[in-house]
Amino acid sequence: MREPAWDKAELTVGELAARSGVAVSALHFYEREKLISSRRTAGNQRRYRRDTLRRIALIRIAQRVGIPLSEVRAALAELPEGRTPNRRDWQQLSKRWRAELDQRIHHLQQLRDSFIDCVGCGCLSISRCALANPQDQLGEHGPGPRRLLES
Repeated sequence: MREPAWDKAELTVGELAARSGVAVSALHFYEREKLISSRRTAGNQRRYRRDTLRRIALIRIAQRVGIPLSEVRAALAELPEGRTPNRRDWQQLSKRWRAELDQRIHHLQQLRDSFIDCVGCGCLSISRCALANPQDQLGEHGPGPRRLLES
């Protein structure tokens, strides 16, 4: 397949896939999920505006760091007239997602630091388990991991 010409205003699905590094099936999925859009030609072929590449880049970055597609869709839906995110939009999105990522990092660090000792459910620390140790204060808060719920 040829590389898409930079002077083209629209790309075919194959050109968009080649340029973005995303499989055609994923592009169709993104479209079904209302993350990107296309127009149809008279022959019912998809045509994507060139700025769809930026939307796909944003989607891929968000996916890579674990932002759910539902949140990406909601963020993109906030843009007026479905436009592609600009630098200011990206700064606002990254600021919003940074807090979520910081919280996720904090929880992962808690889990890592407590993993050898106990995750608070008792299963990994038989000597301190609420079943074997009635003094287990975490056990008073119910079943399941408790340390990740603390800030």
